[in-house]
Amino acid sequence: MRSNTTVRGNRRRTLRLAAAALTVAAGFSLTACNGDDVTGQGEPSAASSASSSGGASDNGGSNSGGSGSDGSEQGGGKDSAGKSSGGQGTAAGSGSEQGGEVGKCRTDDLDISASDSTIDGDAEGSVAVEMKNGGGRDCALSGFAGVDLTTSEGPLSAKRAGQPAERMILKDGKSVFFNISYPMNDSGGSGVRVTGLVVTPPGETKSFSLEWPGGSTLPVTDGAGSPVSVGPIGSAGQGGAS
Repeated sequence: MRSNTTVRGNRRRTLRLAAAALTVAAGFSLTACNGDDVTGQGEPSAASSASSSGGASDNGGSNSGGSGSDGSEQGGGKDSAGKSSGGQGTAAGSGSEQGGEVGKCRTDDLDISASDSTIDGDAEGSVAVEMKNGGGRDCALSGFAGVDLTTSEGPLSAKRAGQPAERMILKDGKSVFFNISYPMNDSGGSGVRVTGLVVTPPGETKSFSLEWPGGSTLPVTDGAGSPVSVGPIGSAGQGGAS
């Protein structure tokens, strides 16, 4: 009886050990499976990291291309960049306008002509001088033109009458006028014969010679000053540039 009991006990211990071994083996197998799952999850994480790194590289490439692009392309990227670029353009534009201020009218730019503008009954004779801008650009005038009459007694300079004209812009193709006044020879004598007119635009040294369209003679004077006067630019015709 004792022998049988011993055998049974041994069998039970063997079964328990076998069961325990199976449990341990199953545990190891499950741990191994879980380890495989973890490793599997780790690989996508690495791939995700690589993808993220690749994305940063792409962005870097895009930025590199942007910095290598021209200014207009950069300016179109953002409104703020566009405004900044526009502001510089405006500043650069303002600087250009200031630097490109309209220059004075040169003698070679002007078509100068003169005509008799005396009205019957006037005590003095009058000649209107027209200066037309034919230089292909706008130009500026101010003050007085220089006027000299060529006479049988030598050159006669006209004196200035009135206030100097303020600076005005003479548009290309437009004209401005000024007036020359002179005393008419009613003395019955031969007087001083006038043979020509010389006009020098304001601020210029180069003159333009014309035929004199007014009275052919001036009265003889005692030499106390010139009897001929010139008005400021804009003092005849329409009173300014037209």
